[in-house]
Amino acid sequence: MKSKITLMRNASKKYSQILGALINPRGYSIYSKEFYLYHRLSFSQEGEDLVLSRIFDGQERGFYVDVGAHHPQRFSNTYLFYLKGWRGINIDAMPGSMEPFEKIRPRDLNLEMAISDREEVLTYYEFDEPALNGFSAELSKEYEEISNHRIIATKEIKTRTLANVLENYLEFGSAIDFLSVDAEGLDYEVLKSNDWSRFRPKAIVAEELTREDTSREPRVSDFLVANDYCFYSKLMNSFIFLDNNFLKIRSSKNDF
Repeated sequence: MKSKITLMRNASKKYSQILGALINPRGYSIYSKEFYLYHRLSFSQEGEDLVLSRIFDGQERGFYVDVGAHHPQRFSNTYLFYLKGWRGINIDAMPGSMEPFEKIRPRDLNLEMAISDREEVLTYYEFDEPALNGFSAELSKEYEEISNHRIIATKEIKTRTLANVLENYLEFGSAIDFLSVDAEGLDYEVLKSNDWSRFRPKAIVAEELTREDTSREPRVSDFLVANDYCFYSKLMNSFIFLDNNFLKIRSSKNDF
């Protein structure tokens, strides 16, 4: 019995060491290769960052734009790339949302802004689960009906176009490797607000809020195809498109 207790104590001590290795002094999780050699790190809700990692495999530095960034780590399609040395622009409309970004991702440009296809004032719905926040009254009502989460506040917020934000905040000559959009029902409006002749991400991640058996949401898909993008990958609630020229270049190198 004594030896069994000793083994249990040693196992508990080892487990504590492993947990300790995953927490840095700032209090947020980091990757520890010492204890986890055979798993793949992901922060996205459905593995979008792993698909993007395949697309940009071997690229040590890059630039992303994250619209509806939500949190610097949780459900993030860009944090894995930040850990690799990439940087970018994070945008979210939630009041106070950029405070944790400034602490955890100081290398990024973090903007508390709302994006839509025109400059206007919209009602922003805040939930007790911040991942559900957004500007869609219809979708917000649906969330309350199908879940236990509730709207806790509303706020009138002025929107800007994505083209305007990139024109003012993107460094001159910078190329955007990928754009991630999670605007809770307004992905089309966000995409429509970009100037595609000037700002062309190589890859785009957008959210599809229906669970129908389809590879794409028609309005968003048709818009991106019309702007010379092609469908590349489908996940549960999101999909990935690639710029046709980028795809041709990578295909010619046998990268895909």
